[in-house]
Amino acid sequence: MLGQWLDWTLDGKSPSSQLGRFKSGTYQLHAPGILEITPTTVQPTARACVFSAAIHGNETAPVELLGSWLSAIEAGTVTLGAPVLVIIGNLPALKGQQRFITTNLNRLFNRELIETGEEPDRAHELMSAVDTFYERHHTLPKLHYDLHTAIRDSLYTRFVVEPFAETVIDPEQWQWLAAADMQAVLHQHQHSWTFSHYSKHYHAAQSFTFELGRVAPFGKNDMTALTPMLTLISSLSAGLEPPTKPAETMTFFQVKHELIRKSATFSLCFDEDVPNFSRFEPGTCLAKDSVAGDFIVGDTPLYVVFPNAHVEIGARAALLVVPTHVA
Repeated sequence: MLGQWLDWTLDGKSPSSQLGRFKSGTYQLHAPGILEITPTTVQPTARACVFSAAIHGNETAPVELLGSWLSAIEAGTVTLGAPVLVIIGNLPALKGQQRFITTNLNRLFNRELIETGEEPDRAHELMSAVDTFYERHHTLPKLHYDLHTAIRDSLYTRFVVEPFAETVIDPEQWQWLAAADMQAVLHQHQHSWTFSHYSKHYHAAQSFTFELGRVAPFGKNDMTALTPMLTLISSLSAGLEPPTKPAETMTFFQVKHELIRKSATFSLCFDEDVPNFSRFEPGTCLAKDSVAGDFIVGDTPLYVVFPNAHVEIGARAALLVVPTHVA
């Protein structure tokens, strides 16, 4: 199962059969980077799970994490008890160890998308795969964990972004995430058209973007630090209730502002390598833009997340967040 899928995904070697069995279920290779596994017995507490990685191609730790979990499923050391759709996203970028080829795939998951090209076409393919999977398992609660690593250091090494949508997050999710050693949660404030947002917005799934450390090449990731995350994924795929820990062990943030690059002269007023969640005091100038003007911190300190001055004009250059109460 795993070897055939990876050969098709990474080397373009089409398997002789796209269907097969393993000890606790069956698999179907839908396309390069798209694998569905179905249990022989669906457990009473099972969810229809989507686990995705490499939506940005250079994020290798989540790919290694899913590889370890799938190896355990195939070996029978983890028993499948829930249907799971496994997705490896931006294949050309993964092979080239680039973040993207022409544009950021993780801003394209919108059913109104009209652009064409390598990343837009892949976004359409992945949206269709998710739609079909959730429809096939429509009687089960829906869940989507989209696994990433950040391009910079973070004062919270492992954190979660909750996409904006009307769907309410189940309180148990926060306890699961805390037990998976997530250190912070960031609540989004508006639609962002990321992959996790797609599942939450269109399918009312319990859905999150995970940041699991900093980008590194294959073989250079600290996988020991992700053992609790592996436990969470393994529990959900087994159709079991995962371990829990008080949500209060995580720090919660809410987006207050977005810095949008409006002109070619846009610049951030701090070092390129500042860690995520760095704090800036009132009166600090954070950005300069010949169209939007200067952005200066007001009366309340702000924390910066995902700063990147080199985004396309019209794209988000940083999130500015504030601490909030436990969800």
